[in-house]
This record gives sequence, C-alpha cells and structure tokens, in this order.
Amino acid sequence: MTAGNPLRDGPQPRQRSPPALHPAVVPAYPPPESDADESWVWSQIKAEARRDADAEPALASFLYATVLSHSSLDRSLAFHLANKLCSSTLLSTLLYDLFVASLAAHPTLRAAVVADLLAARSRDPACVGFSHCLLNYKGFLAIQAQRVAHVLWAQDRRALALALQSRVAEVFAVDIHPAAAIGKGLLLDHATGVVIGETAVIGDNVSILHHVTLGGTGKAVGDRHPKIGDGVLIGAGATILGNVRIGAGAKIGAGSLVLIDVPPRTTAVGNPARLLGGKKGDDMPGESMDHTSFIQQWSDYSI
Repeated sequence: MTAGNPLRDGPQPRQRSPPALHPAVVPAYPPPESDADESWVWSQIKAEARRDADAEPALASFLYATVLSHSSLDRSLAFHLANKLCSSTLLSTLLYDLFVASLAAHPTLRAAVVADLLAARSRDPACVGFSHCLLNYKGFLAIQAQRVAHVLWAQDRRALALALQSRVAEVFAVDIHPAAAIGKGLLLDHATGVVIGETAVIGDNVSILHHVTLGGTGKAVGDRHPKIGDGVLIGAGATILGNVRIGAGAKIGAGSLVLIDVPPRTTAVGNPARLLGGKKGDDMPGESMDHTSFIQQWSDYSI
C-alpha cells in the first residue's frame, strides 16, 4: 500500500467565508454609548469598503487611503475631513492632527459620530451603507467638523474655530456657528443651505432637511436663536427665528416660518406658522421621518 502524500491527501484547511455585511441589521435608534457600538459600526464600514473596492477598481485607491489603511473610525474620519477641508494655506496635515487629537480627547465626540451614522442609516432610505454616509454625506461631515469647532470654541481658540466654520460653509454649503450646541443622533438630510446660529441648541435624535434656518430676528444680541428639543423633525425650507422653544417630538412643516414657541408633540405649519393639535404616543418625528401625518388637519388652511 503506497503511503499517501500528506500535502495532497491530508486534511485541507477550511476556507473562511467572507465577513457578513448584515445590510438589514440596522438599529432603529442609536444604541447605548460604548466602545462595542463603535467597533461594530467600524467593522461594517471596513467590510463595505472592501466589497466596494473589489466591485469598483476605480475607487480602490480612495477606499484604501480613506478607510482600509486606518486603525479606527476616528482616524478614518479625521483623514477624510482633513482632505475635504484643507486649502493651500490650511494644510491637511494640520487639520488631521487637530481632528485626531480632538476625537481622542473627547469620547463624547466619538459616541456622537456613531450615533449620527446610525441615524442616517436608519432614517434615510437612500443611505445604502455606513461607509456611504461616512464618505459621501456632506451633512454628516459638516456636523462632525462643527463638533470639533465647538471644542475649539470652548477652549477659547475662537479664531481657528471660525476658520473651520468658514471652510465647512465653503465646501459643504452648511453654515453652523461653532458655539451652537448640538446633540447626538442628528441627521442633516441633503444639508444644502442649512444655517444654524451661535446660540442655537439642538437636542438628541433630531432630523433637519435642506435649506433650514435656525436664526435670529435681526440685530438682537445675547441668547437669540432657537432651542430645538429631542426628536424634532424640521422640514425642508423651514425658518425658525428668535429665542423660541420647539418642544420634544414637535414637527415643523416644510416651508414654514416659526416665530413662536411650539409645544411638545405639536405640528407647526404655514407662513406664519399655525399650530396644530398635539399628538400622543411614543412616535418621535425626528426618528420616524413622518412628514405628512398633519395633512388632514391642515387641508382647510390656506397660506
């Protein structure tokens, strides 16, 4: 009996299956803040980037440089933002170091990054993956840059904070003052033309569409911008002016002009805005993205 060749006849190593992308596993809301959540999202981003690099060779170098060559989500984001916002006089290496240091020193910034990615993936049906949001959603990128500018503002590094605001406005067409306080789980859908003033405050799990203004009423000084509660939905082209309060779970209809407080779970629609009855239940419009449930009550109202 001839001895078998172990290299030919011996047990062969088991082939590993490619990592599952789990495209349908999308949390309905941001999970509790922890390192495990960041690691899970980062693993999804890398898997998506590998898949896209294999499927589209024209993007392979970009995806390797921006995602696959980095050890963590915060370094990938810092690299991408630095290259987006740099100029001939504001160097990408300087911006990269600034973003990396800020994200490393402030865990709440990293938690907000993850919450914002989850918000876009769960609320926007056009968001095909976490990597798509990280790389291509200018609203997401503008928010993360503003968070770093907000840290600089608090550190009294205001010249650099304002310079960063200016670059974000030029590159992304989103103008958010670095002093504005923004919660986590924010979605800027489309984002073009969004303006948020200096003393504005935005709660958690808010969704804002394009061409929304959270502004002042003129030359007033001090605390002069809107305060937006948790779970609020603000439709496209809406304008909210002055130090008014928009209660948790409220909804601002597209194109509305709001100059008054809006109670929680109430819809404001029209120019000037008319308040429609409050809504009971657990639904938060900022998360459900329900833009039209007020239509039946509003149909007899003319602008």
